[in-house]
Amino acid sequence: MTTSSESNRPYRQRTRRQALGLLGTGAAAIFPRRSLAQRDDVLTEALVLRDPDIPAAGNPAGDITIVEYFDYQCPYCRKLEPELRQVVQDDGKVRLVFKDWPILGPASVTAAHMVLASKYQDKFIQAHDALIAVNSKLTEARIREVLAGAGIDLDRLDKDLASNSAAIDAVVSRNKDQAVAFEFRGTPSFIVGKFRVPGVLTMAQFGQAIADARKAMAARK
Repeated sequence: MTTSSESNRPYRQRTRRQALGLLGTGAAAIFPRRSLAQRDDVLTEALVLRDPDIPAAGNPAGDITIVEYFDYQCPYCRKLEPELRQVVQDDGKVRLVFKDWPILGPASVTAAHMVLASKYQDKFIQAHDALIAVNSKLTEARIREVLAGAGIDLDRLDKDLASNSAAIDAVVSRNKDQAVAFEFRGTPSFIVGKFRVPGVLTMAQFGQAIADARKAMAARK
């Protein structure tokens, strides 16, 4: 995990039992106790799991949502991405939401804003997939090169960045406020259903987290 203080030192590796234990302790208190209908802040269940300004990957109609708070320059986010996508694909009923939390400097902020702007040409997922797969240091020139290679219209992107700057800033700010409120210490961090996962899990652990989230959902019905 890359910490929000911009350190590249990962957290101590957790055992499977320890990692899943964190899920259980965070489940009940992940959202405020007040009625969500009475809240308009960033921690409403709707804004955390189904932010209308962030397109979903995976199965948009899935019964469980995984939210990832990430940075395009985070090496752990890059390494985890293929495994996370495989878990989502194998399950078939999971919504996957990528929430930019750019904590690693100006290039991370630029990447986040440009990918969010690509939403306006319906290419958010393509832009995300292209940038998260880059293993070298990002610069604005490199970001533009990668996005162009992914089929993003850069002229339109620049126009959308300018005309939607306030909306894009609001999304990034909302993501940060959520990550801080959930006491996440770095990237990647996750919400699985209504469980907090402040760190990296293996494919098997993600599968177990999804199963636990479904059990919790069924118990509330």
